[in-house]
Amino acid sequence: MADQFKEQGAFSWLELSTPDVAASRAFYGRLFGWKTEPWSGSEDYALIKVGDREVGGMTPRRPGQRKPVGWGAYVTVTDVDATALLAAELGGKVLVPATDIPRVGRFCVIQDPQGAVITAITYCRP
Repeated sequence: MADQFKEQGAFSWLELSTPDVAASRAFYGRLFGWKTEPWSGSEDYALIKVGDREVGGMTPRRPGQRKPVGWGAYVTVTDVDATALLAAELGGKVLVPATDIPRVGRFCVIQDPQGAVITAITYCRP
């Protein structure tokens, strides 16, 4: 497991929430030369690869979701549940409560008091 997936506070993943994953794959593939491939855990999630290294993903934005359209950053934390509680105590909002991602870990989406959105994640340990 790479260091950014283990280190508290490290940026570890980028993810695009988009209404059209196929169009986004085509656009960013041509723009940056990214390769994309379906993630085995989901039929509509696309992994972004630079060379052979996975650097992010693209997910469909479904109606009713509180996560905004756009690029989001994931920050590794040792305890995502505690991070969500602390964010609320500090005046932030928890947009997506701590939720499991099978075979990946547990995440939550937080909005800071100024309105910026970020995702905290605790990865499964191999």
